[in-house]
Amino acid sequence: MSETKKKNPFTALAAGCIAGGIEATAVWPMEFIKTQLQLQSKMAGSKPPYTSMMGGLAYTVRETGFLSLYRGLAPTLIGSIPKAGIRFGLNSIIKEQLRDTNGNLTPAKNFVAGLGAGVAEALIIVTPVETIKTRCIEQNQPFRAGMQEILRKEGWKGIYQGASATALKQGSNQGLRFMWFNEYKRIVTKDGATPMTPLLGLLGGMSAGCFSTLGNNPFDVIKTRMQGTEARRYKNTLDCFQQILRHEGGSSS
Repeated sequence: MSETKKKNPFTALAAGCIAGGIEATAVWPMEFIKTQLQLQSKMAGSKPPYTSMMGGLAYTVRETGFLSLYRGLAPTLIGSIPKAGIRFGLNSIIKEQLRDTNGNLTPAKNFVAGLGAGVAEALIIVTPVETIKTRCIEQNQPFRAGMQEILRKEGWKGIYQGASATALKQGSNQGLRFMWFNEYKRIVTKDGATPMTPLLGLLGGMSAGCFSTLGNNPFDVIKTRMQGTEARRYKNTLDCFQQILRHEGGSSS
């Protein structure tokens, strides 16, 4: 059974806003440690304080307390609501434009719809939010102080540091995620013949998140480096990628 009923993009936008806020808060400690791990460069010459997710969580709680794991959450939480709204709303709009006469979508078209939504959210919301978030985490600053320092030293241009790397990261991430989830949904519901249960939806979302993260993690590392305080050492996104490979190897990305 093909899915011919058109969906209201505003419903998808509202649901995405709510889901985005919940998601950002729930996974923030892991995001905090992930960013710290990506900022640690082997070129620095000193031994990093931790080299794993669990080690990072234990070290941070021991040294600065549990609440410090939520440093930098404010800009991400503020941005997660419009970001998710753009992601799901625009993805829904693009999908409707790409459907064939029977209302069907190929995996490639699902990827393109996710890619378009990911690039849009990156350029409108994600880049400034991620830049401030990365600086707040790296320098252990609250949101307001981190943003003021960027504006004072670099101006508004500094807020959009690493825009191209962020667009690559978000575009590939959402393209892979929506492609996987829509194929998963088609298979488990037998093309819409059976309903998607909450448990199946949860498993589908988790597997889509894992698939997209594994597929685009190199772009995520490059994005974080381009938004950190040491971004000046790289000429551009391509140079950042080349330097990481040259000095740190492929396992760093």
